[in-house]
Amino acid sequence: MSQSSPSKFNVNIFRRLLTYAKPYQRYLWIAFLFTVGLSIVAPLRPSVIGNMVDEYIVKNQDREALLLWTMVIIGMLILEAAFQFLNAYFANLLAQSVIRDIRKKLFKHMVAFKMKYFDQNPIGSVVTRVVSDLETISNVFSQGLINMLGDILVLFTILGWMFWTNTLLAFFVLLPIPLLILATRIFARAMKKAYQKESREVNRLNTFVQERLTGMAVLQLFNRERVEKERFSKINEEHKKAHVATIWANSIFFPVVEFLSSLSIAFLIVFSAWSLANDFSVVGDSTGTIVKYTLWVHMLYRPIRQLADKFNILQRGIVRAERVFKTLDEDEKIQDTGTLEKVDFQQSITFNKVWFAYQDEDWVLRDIDLKIEPNTTVAFVGATGAGKSSIVNLLSRFYEYQKGEISIGDVPVRDIDLTYLRKNISIVLQDVFLFSDTVFNNITLGDPDISKDKVVEAAKAVGAHEFIMRLPENYDYFVGERGGVLSVGQRQLLAFIRAYVYNPHILILDEATSSVDNESEELIQQATEKLTVGRTSIVIAHRLSTIQQADKIVVLDNGEVMEAGSHEELLDKGGFYSNLYERQFLSNTDEL
Repeated sequence: MSQSSPSKFNVNIFRRLLTYAKPYQRYLWIAFLFTVGLSIVAPLRPSVIGNMVDEYIVKNQDREALLLWTMVIIGMLILEAAFQFLNAYFANLLAQSVIRDIRKKLFKHMVAFKMKYFDQNPIGSVVTRVVSDLETISNVFSQGLINMLGDILVLFTILGWMFWTNTLLAFFVLLPIPLLILATRIFARAMKKAYQKESREVNRLNTFVQERLTGMAVLQLFNRERVEKERFSKINEEHKKAHVATIWANSIFFPVVEFLSSLSIAFLIVFSAWSLANDFSVVGDSTGTIVKYTLWVHMLYRPIRQLADKFNILQRGIVRAERVFKTLDEDEKIQDTGTLEKVDFQQSITFNKVWFAYQDEDWVLRDIDLKIEPNTTVAFVGATGAGKSSIVNLLSRFYEYQKGEISIGDVPVRDIDLTYLRKNISIVLQDVFLFSDTVFNNITLGDPDISKDKVVEAAKAVGAHEFIMRLPENYDYFVGERGGVLSVGQRQLLAFIRAYVYNPHILILDEATSSVDNESEELIQQATEKLTVGRTSIVIAHRLSTIQQADKIVVLDNGEVMEAGSHEELLDKGGFYSNLYERQFLSNTDEL
């Protein structure tokens, strides 16, 4: 996507934004219809007032007619108010409909991204795109676009009335307009730059706050409150400066508009008085004409002032839209080209010369050749960074490998429909993520096909039913954000229940017992035994004591398979596994 100059309005982005309004053209046309009505009624009112002054105040002083026309003017004001209300209603209906569609599309697009995208982009920045950026864009439709068209219509209608009533007087009244056009151009350029800077600072502020709130325990544990407060103050100060820059341009422009408006009225009065004094009055004996033009001048500069304000809103929305469309244009999705939805998962999983890197050719996995037999338990061990988690992430296609092939039986995983593949794989992670919802909803993840009875049965099977029943509302208990009111072991057990009810063909346990106490570990070991029966299981563990019963143990080092075999076979080899086991055994002995 081409980058626009910081001082120019990006027409391409605006056009792209308008395409989202096509399904809601009826709202657009209804709002526009009331805008047209408003642009006719509003400029007509000064003409009626001027004629009323001439006919029923200056000439005839007809009280009954004056009262009648006063009621007409009041009726016109009520009609204007009704038009304004209906215009605002349908404009906002259009705006919220458009933003709902963009937000749905954006969220749907982002949830299909590779994990790499979320590794590289702060969550606060992503949240800004989905929430505050889109709210700003909504103003383009609710306050900017249609109102801007309305202001332009009012502007041309008033000019038409002015020139039709008195051409010479209209020219004199409009003398300050070139200065206004120049001021508007300067204002628009300044506002684009100011809003781009403000947008960047909002993004920084959101990112900083989100990360610090998420990591509050770490900040307090290491007494970083004062330091982070100072860093926040600096970021907040930059945000303030960026916002003040936008206000600064407004604070200069709008007084200029008011000054030019007053100047036009001054030209009107002085020229009318001068012409009258020199016996060639441009208004004749019509006092109402001066009244008309005075009111028209006020009405003329108001839409000009509002046009600048609406352009201001439009500019800010386009700046945010550029960022949203940039995210929509990100080609970070897993390539879901697979079409197969019927695959026999009771077959071996084969890694054939697989190479993988998170960045360029900084290889995390190198030439992995591996076969996992169906209905067996295979454990991966090795030092931190050896590539254990990377292997299971590739199997689930959270990341894409660069070389080689991963297959289930004879079927490459890339040929399998992504949804179908992940439906048959369950992962229990070391750091279990729970949503701010009930225990039941965290287990089912909102799947209506999973009944309460099935969840209770699964909880009993993995030994978690008792602790859930001790919670205040049992399965309807809200676990708080990230499950913060539960212990690590309890969160792990809920993850095991989640895996159990989804009944996967392939189960992955990624260091599921590394952070729990002995009592919880015993429960989790029992849950593991229940869960691994009749399915292919892949276990990643630091504690070798937890995987001694595995059918196969694969030792990884620096992204390569060093050796593989059963616990006894690897001990007999006296290689990498034997050394790891001895070091861990001696460490545990020293602790005892």
